[in-house]
Amino acid sequence: MKFFFPCAKGLEYLLVDELLALGATRASAAVAGVNAEGSVELAYRVVLHSRLASRALWPLAEFECADEAALYAGVRALDWSRHLAADGTLVVDANVSGAGITHARFAAQRVKDAIVDRFREQGGVRPSVDAESPDLRLNLVVRKGRAVLSVDLGGPLHRRGWRRAQGEAPLKENLAAAMLIRGGWPKAYAEGGGLLDPMCGAGTLLIEGALMAADVAPGLARHGDAMPTRWRGFDSALWQRLVDEARERERAGRAALRPVCFGRDRDPQAIRAAMANAEAAGVAEAIHFECADVRELAAPGPARGVVVCNPPYDERLAADPALYRDLGDALRRAVPDWRAALLCGDRELAFATGLRANKTYTLFNGALECALIVCDPIAVPARAPREDKPLSEGAQMVANRLRKNLRKLKGWREREAVSCYRAYDADLPEYAAAIDVYTEDGGEERVFLHIQEYEAPREIPEADARRRFGELVRAAAEVFSVPRERIALKTRARGKGGSKYGRFDRRGEFIVVREGAVRLRVNLFDYLDTGLFLDHRPVRLRIAREAAGKRFLNLFCYTGAASVHAAMGGAAQTTSVDLSATYLEWAAANLALNGCAGQRHRLVQADAVAWLEAERGEYDLIFCDPPTFSNSARAEDFDVQREHVRLLRAAVARLAPDGLLIFSNNFRRFRLDETAVGEFAQVREISPDTIPPDFARNARIHRCWELRRR
Repeated sequence: MKFFFPCAKGLEYLLVDELLALGATRASAAVAGVNAEGSVELAYRVVLHSRLASRALWPLAEFECADEAALYAGVRALDWSRHLAADGTLVVDANVSGAGITHARFAAQRVKDAIVDRFREQGGVRPSVDAESPDLRLNLVVRKGRAVLSVDLGGPLHRRGWRRAQGEAPLKENLAAAMLIRGGWPKAYAEGGGLLDPMCGAGTLLIEGALMAADVAPGLARHGDAMPTRWRGFDSALWQRLVDEARERERAGRAALRPVCFGRDRDPQAIRAAMANAEAAGVAEAIHFECADVRELAAPGPARGVVVCNPPYDERLAADPALYRDLGDALRRAVPDWRAALLCGDRELAFATGLRANKTYTLFNGALECALIVCDPIAVPARAPREDKPLSEGAQMVANRLRKNLRKLKGWREREAVSCYRAYDADLPEYAAAIDVYTEDGGEERVFLHIQEYEAPREIPEADARRRFGELVRAAAEVFSVPRERIALKTRARGKGGSKYGRFDRRGEFIVVREGAVRLRVNLFDYLDTGLFLDHRPVRLRIAREAAGKRFLNLFCYTGAASVHAAMGGAAQTTSVDLSATYLEWAAANLALNGCAGQRHRLVQADAVAWLEAERGEYDLIFCDPPTFSNSARAEDFDVQREHVRLLRAAVARLAPDGLLIFSNNFRRFRLDETAVGEFAQVREISPDTIPPDFARNARIHRCWELRRR
């Protein structure tokens, strides 16, 4: 069966993982929710066990819905006696978009009218509306001229049933769960760690953390011994079996729960509310609450653990930066070796803490876009200052070549407004590395360098290779006047299995750069690649020029840069496919950064080849830039040389009659099977036209072809 599980924006990829753990056979992130497939039991388990979903929707019908008449007819056509007694109660929640039906409340009313009229037609007795405790809760979504009507199995799942009191700005329990998961609390508890909230308010984070540690299913307190719905299609025997299993896990978990949770707040009323809530949740003995100012924070008992905190901010994301600074200072002083997950009003407030984030996530607290920063550890050891020394002879030689390259590229960069480019590509063979420049868009317009070392020949001693790379870095820092903390280094280390790249930083630091008309987020420090392949700049700019009014498909979309260009170029719709949840989350952030979030821009987590072969949609413009090789537990191994005919056949089949497929890859030994591909496509290689001036030394960095349907 297919289900839809809504959630707060920003939790989609965490919910995908949770649904797979609960037994889903497939799960893919959408905007503010997840489409999932699985057995009937999956839906029941989500209602009982999900910590992240907002609702569990069981689809009853999907039909064309151009206007309110079609909506009324589609709903009335269903046999409602299978779902609800004639004298029962119901309520309808609706969400609509498009020109046909514009008012959600009106749409909900028409659904209710259709159901009532169907019952009147059959016997005269009709259901009534009960907004608080209906026998049947329905959910209607109308989008792009189609209606989906679903049973809402458990109502709002973020409600756990223990809340007796709340502060001025209560945090929803599913958002609290996401913070705890991102902060690594389940693992920390298993390893004997503690949980600390120095501004705990009504205690939501601590109570959710204690219940999570005790393995208490969120639905147990919410529904008690009652059924979550009185829908006639609900299997009460299956539900009771799952509840009995959850009760047994709860008994064992509560018996073993350790009192390692600590809450502080300077407001006595907030502490009283937190204690009342903890008592109602049955975890009062596991949490120690204290009324105290954050500036007086002292280390709790455990040597290590997780700090979770949602510092105050209002509906305008306004807050006192000094309070955030006090929080950061207190954590560095009291628990420097702990891990922290802090939900801040925005990135500026996160920056005000003075803490260095390993990861930064965008979450939505209701309609408010917030920044969740994860710091591990809280206090990063300071680096000793380095004395400036004159450049060595080798470093000076690299510096001279860099200055020459900059002079050569200057006219092109100014004419094309290029702010991210390759400045050096092993121009001097003994200094084998690539130097890429990234200029921040807006703010201080800081310059960052991304330096990636190439593998040295085996006959070069390791010490010589390390010395030369150090000289190259010194030269680049001097030429660009860039401090060391703004230079990302990707160095190779020889080990078992040959040369490989060593550990990367975990700074969670994204900067925004500009390419043409679009702004893109890049991460220079945490991954081998930055999120933006600079050599494909001309291809992306061409996509922007050709996308107006077209249906665009981006296969192996990575961080979605090409999709953003298409969207900003006026594409009617974009579809971006990738197997990586991390990259899709990044792509969603890039689209949102350019104001392109919404239903017109679809993100699909799937194996691109398998998805293509199952897809039946038609596209006017397709970009396909697969990896050379990839393997994943979720899909078959992919080898571009072996699989390219199958891939291109499936992609060309999705082209509109006058459509264009742009195919590119970076495998230097790649050979296109022109005979096989020529059977279904017209092919023209355009590689020379797609190599930008800053990659002229490395003209085989990629190869590129145009394909059209025969």
